[in-house]
Amino acid sequence: MASLTNRSKVLEQTPLNFMERLYLPNIFKGMAITFSHIFKKKATISYPEEKRPFSPVFRGLHVLNRDEEGRENCTACGLCAVACPAEAITMEGAERQKNEEHLYREEKYAAKYEINMLRCIFCGLCEEACPKDAIYMSETFAPSNFTRQGFIYSKDELLIPDPTTNKEGYEAARGLREAQIKK
Repeated sequence: MASLTNRSKVLEQTPLNFMERLYLPNIFKGMAITFSHIFKKKATISYPEEKRPFSPVFRGLHVLNRDEEGRENCTACGLCAVACPAEAITMEGAERQKNEEHLYREEKYAAKYEINMLRCIFCGLCEEACPKDAIYMSETFAPSNFTRQGFIYSKDELLIPDPTTNKEGYEAARGLREAQIKK
């Protein structure tokens, strides 16, 4: 039978000698490798007690930011939704009422703001597009969930805690990245 290429090789299998038929040297060699790993540093960490440091470029869950007075930064301009290549952000704007100056910085605010984490590709374009620094990507990752609806985060779930009522929660939610950005 003619081959299409001239690269075919005839396989020559030599018979095993006595030591190779015993397989003992190979078993001891494998056990030596296994025992040598016992004394090496482990690559795993004990997760709940120890936490691995994040990379400076890690992009995690989205957070809607507030200013120091507790007012929302988002003005519902829609630039984040337009910049999102996965179309994961949905928002609806509303006008601020007369007695809501303590809640919103600008005349317009996001009445509805949702991010579908199943669609999000964590590219960070929403963060770059926002002119008011209202959205940023934190150093936490999305927890597991059993339903699709659990991965659609509403404005209430995305908003950072109010610094006037919960100073510790506000600082923890801002995380280390905000301190690095200001430097």
